[in-house]
Amino acid sequence: MSTSLLSAPTIAAPPAPPIPALERPLAPEALVAALRGFHGSYYVEHPFHHLMHEGKLSQRQMQGWVANRLAYQRAIPRKDGAIISNCPVPEVRRKWIQRIVDHDGLKEGEGGIEKWIQLGIAFGVPREEMEDERHVLHGVRFAAEMYVTFCKTKPWVEAAASSLTELFAPDIMRRRLESLPKHYPWIRADAYDYFNSRLTQAPRDSNHGLEIVTTYCTTVETQQRAFEALAFKIEMLWVMIDTIYNAYREE
Repeated sequence: MSTSLLSAPTIAAPPAPPIPALERPLAPEALVAALRGFHGSYYVEHPFHHLMHEGKLSQRQMQGWVANRLAYQRAIPRKDGAIISNCPVPEVRRKWIQRIVDHDGLKEGEGGIEKWIQLGIAFGVPREEMEDERHVLHGVRFAAEMYVTFCKTKPWVEAAASSLTELFAPDIMRRRLESLPKHYPWIRADAYDYFNSRLTQAPRDSNHGLEIVTTYCTTVETQQRAFEALAFKIEMLWVMIDTIYNAYREE
């Protein structure tokens, strides 16, 4: 008897984002609650992350993850620049630009991208191999570039809404800070600056994102588009981690 290919998937299907079907606009508090309700679809629930937090990944798998994620880290300030370029509101731009500073720093050797490179070095990936992105998979690069393109081509409010995965970022950062030192003692103790920095940056940024969405998304159509933008970002992150998961799968 033949076996269906669907009986042994190599791709972990993400939980469907809970996009509400609205008949009337949600009040600000209900809109925020609906956006927070997307947490169950966030890629913290991907099998690769479960294996990571349970200490079941090899050093090679951890190195593959950290090297690939640099392509996404480098895409973040570019997508933020795209949002600023499309935004006509000075007050929003003044706040949003801090995200670029957080990742790029104000000078060489600063910022979240440099912190991520240092994390890769602590994982055993030489700086040269982090910097030139030789390990970045095509699917990971494609996903990261799709996110930049989304933020370039969509209305700025929708692009801002896609950033609201930051609502869920502190949870995954705390899980990493708890599990990685426990399960992977070969990682240097001073390697976790990036995760620690996101514990304060992500709540600040998500509060600003919620402020934008509750201010500008006041109709059924605009709220629906905000939900769809967040769902797109969640799916993009899932594609990225799924690509890494399958590329470094150890049978």
